[in-house]
Amino acid sequence: MALVFLKRRLRKSYVAMALETSGKCICLFADIFTAESLQYSLTEIQIATNNFSVDNKIGEGGFGRVYKGVLGNGQEIAVKRLSRSSVQGAEEFKNEIVVVAKLQHRNLVRLLGFCLEGEEKILIYEFVANKSLDYFLFDPENKRSLNWPRRYNIIGGIAKGLLYLHEDSRLRIVHRDLKVSNILLDGNMSPKIADFGMAKICGVDQYEGNTNRIAGTVGYMAPEYTRWGQFSLKSDVFSFGVVILEIVTGKKSSDFHQSRDSEDLLSY
Repeated sequence: MALVFLKRRLRKSYVAMALETSGKCICLFADIFTAESLQYSLTEIQIATNNFSVDNKIGEGGFGRVYKGVLGNGQEIAVKRLSRSSVQGAEEFKNEIVVVAKLQHRNLVRLLGFCLEGEEKILIYEFVANKSLDYFLFDPENKRSLNWPRRYNIIGGIAKGLLYLHEDSRLRIVHRDLKVSNILLDGNMSPKIADFGMAKICGVDQYEGNTNRIAGTVGYMAPEYTRWGQFSLKSDVFSFGVVILEIVTGKKSSDFHQSRDSEDLLSY
């Protein structure tokens, strides 16, 4: 059993190394990903997160809570423990994980694997050091580190990641919840889009359509999405526009009070 475990870990490490070494390797080795090679045991995740300790919790969103973890080999990870409201079957869930894990771009947070045991559905991501963009953008002290060239580079990086999801990846992904808290910053303050593919993992694989489940955040959602549940690539572009306004002004879209005639940043 230990030998099987070691072989699985070596296979995962080899694939990850190939992906990081050369852009040419991405096409060659991405197809090696299988559900087995991406699967972690619940025991591994519990040990890594100190049994989902409150001290390890680093965030919470509409899809579940996020914990920082450290694997046995010392690798830092971010663990998203999905809410148990999903009705998606196990095999379908695994298949979607394999698809999303193949998406590789410097401006996307990398999905490393998953855990599926009992009622638990867990996603394992690379850990990104500098928290999310809102942590810097809206804090009086932290925002000083965001000079204009850095803000410009962050906007450009987000655009590149979004373009990859929409046009350059193997499948078109509509994020549906693009916002500054879903933009993580690495050690070089380069942006990485997080939570992409969540609509795919939760069973919505169209890039344009209607939904009864509004998964976005107030202040970022396009009008046709808010009113009628219509989403498309354009919905993400609208959200990106809001993100740009927030980066430029340093103000929250939903908490903006500049004049009597403006209820929020967009109307202003």
